[in-house]
Amino acid sequence: MIVVIVVFDLAPGVDRDIAQALYRQTARSWLGNPDLIEKYYFFDAERRQGGGVYIWPSRAAALRWHDDDYRRRIAAHYGSEPRIQVLDALMHVDPGAARLSEV
Repeated sequence: MIVVIVVFDLAPGVDRDIAQALYRQTARSWLGNPDLIEKYYFFDAERRQGGGVYIWPSRAAALRWHDDDYRRRIAAHYGSEPRIQVLDALMHVDPGAARLSEV
C-alpha cells in the first residue's frame, strides 16, 4: 500500500469553515475513484495549510492520480501549488480488530 500526503498553503482568511466548504466541492468526485482506498482532508489553522492523506493500493495508482493535471487542479482550486509525498506503508494497526499487519 501507498500513502500520499498532499499539503498546500491556504489564502489569508481561510478558516476551518471555509476550508470545509472548499473540500465539499471536491470530495464527491473521489467517491467514484476505482483505485482510492481512503482519503482524509485536513486543515492546519496555525500554519494556514490544507491537504489530504490518500491510501492507494499501489505506487502506480498513486502516481496516476497525482499527476500534473492533479497539481494544476489543486493550484486552481486552492490558490497554491501542492507539495506531494508518496510513501510506502509498511505496517497497519487496527485497534478495533486488535490486529497488526505488515502491508
